[in-house]
Amino acid sequence: MEPLSRASYASTVLRATDLLAIQQHRLTASMDRDSMRRSSMPSSDNPAVVRQLSSRALRVLFVSVGAGLVLALVIFLGIGPWLVVEDPLAKAGAIVVLSGAMPVRAMEAAKLYREGYAPEVWLTHSTEPAQTLDVMGIRFAGEDHYNTLVLIHEGVPPAAIRVLEPPIVNTADEVRVAASALALTKGETVIFVTTKAHTRRVRLLWSRLASGQARAIVRAASGDPFDPRHWWRNTSDALDVVREVLGLLNAWAGLPIHPAR
Repeated sequence: MEPLSRASYASTVLRATDLLAIQQHRLTASMDRDSMRRSSMPSSDNPAVVRQLSSRALRVLFVSVGAGLVLALVIFLGIGPWLVVEDPLAKAGAIVVLSGAMPVRAMEAAKLYREGYAPEVWLTHSTEPAQTLDVMGIRFAGEDHYNTLVLIHEGVPPAAIRVLEPPIVNTADEVRVAASALALTKGETVIFVTTKAHTRRVRLLWSRLASGQARAIVRAASGDPFDPRHWWRNTSDALDVVREVLGLLNAWAGLPIHPAR
């Protein structure tokens, strides 16, 4: 075998050097790709990934909180007007004055009577606080007594005023008593007179307790000072809203919470 000439040797070394450089370049490129893949994978040890995930979570949190605040504001501003509902007036067998808010409910009932919407005005009554006061020797005439005086003062003849039995405790009782009285008279329609914030609950209770028996027309007393668009401005309106919302929740749930007797 002939020894390599100096030129041949140099050429061989250059080729070997080139091949080594090519292999080193390929290895370096492969390591760089692996490093890039590892850095792009989510890892709790990667500060950049942690910052990215934290920023995304904060954006989701801010959007959720903002949407919740907007929804809460819409409900807060709209709950007052939503509580107030009224049905178109029509002839009825009787006008029922629901207990409470003297004298504006009775005054509205007298107005409807004078306008000829019904031949009678019905009142409900409760045994309390008359029974408790009677034990103490204190006479209490009862709300129905004062409503009767208001009706007479407003032009309703005593013969057209009727106090319904049995005694009631809450609005649900009043709806049941009125439905029974209407059925006995074979009436088809009754007008309930109440205050503005109370109207939606009265309509709901009638649909739950007397649906299919007859038609109920729910009307609000025009003299009621309740301001549905600014109900939060005074304690009276605010308490009305809170009470009605709780009453509606109880009615929607099927009246699981009963009044103390």
